[in-house]
Amino acid sequence: MSPYNIYICGVGGQGIIKTSIVIGEAAMKSDLGVVMSEIHGMSQRGGVVSTELKIGESRSPIIEDGSADILIAFEPIEALRAISKASNDTFVIVNTSSIMPFNIQGSEVPYPKVSEVLDELKSKVKHVYAMDAEKIAKEAGHILSLNMVMLGGATAANGFPINKKTIIESMVANLPERSIPINMKAFEDGYDYVHK
Repeated sequence: MSPYNIYICGVGGQGIIKTSIVIGEAAMKSDLGVVMSEIHGMSQRGGVVSTELKIGESRSPIIEDGSADILIAFEPIEALRAISKASNDTFVIVNTSSIMPFNIQGSEVPYPKVSEVLDELKSKVKHVYAMDAEKIAKEAGHILSLNMVMLGGATAANGFPINKKTIIESMVANLPERSIPINMKAFEDGYDYVHK
C-alpha cells in the first residue's frame, strides 16, 4: 500500500503525541506498516508540537511538502504554519479555538482573526473541516478530551486508512480507564461533526 501521510500539529499540552500513538497502534492492529516522527522541543512552554505518520510502506516518517493526505491541526495558526505539507487535495481538520503563542503574548503583534486564518486555508486546499474542538470537548465532559474530538474528525475523513472500530480499540488500550466514557463521547462528537 502506498503510504497515507498524516501530519498532526498544535501546541504543547493538547494531546498531540497521545493522538499519534493511538493512530500508530491502530495501524499496527490493522497489519499496516507505520513509521512516526515527533517534534516537541518547546512543548512544555506552550511551544509547537508536530508529529508525522506514514501508514503503509515507507522507510522514512518525514512527509515531503505537498504530500500530506490529512493535516490535523489542533490550533489554527499551526495549521497555517504547516500548510506547506498540504496539497489542494489534502483533508484539513482544524480546531478553531486559538491559543496565543507565548512568543507574542504581551507584544503589539495581534493574533489574526480565526476567520482570516480559515479563509487562507481554504484558498490553498479544497477540504477544510473547521470545528470548535475545545467547545465539543467541554460538552463531552472535559477539555482534555480535545485530542479525541480531533481524532474522531480525522477518522471520518474520506480515505482515512484505519476503520473506526480499530481506532476505538486503540483508544481503550492507550487512555486511562476512568477517562474512556468522556473520550468516547468526544471522539464520536468529532466523528459526527466531520461525517455529517
